[in-house]
Amino acid sequence: MSGPARPDPVPSAPRPTPTGQPAGPAAENWRGLAARPIADHVAVFEAELDRLQHELSTIDQL
Repeated sequence: MSGPARPDPVPSAPRPTPTGQPAGPAAENWRGLAARPIADHVAVFEAELDRLQHELSTIDQL
């Protein structure tokens, strides 16, 4: 008899590049964000939220 089945591993978050910058489709939006005015941050976060919502809405198609 074998033990309980192990669940599939959960994928980890993408690792940053060696420069410490995020990698992936939205990386350009995040580069240099700390140097930009806070008012500009809202648009970047909203764009990322839209991108993530779109990606998650397609999860059942996998």
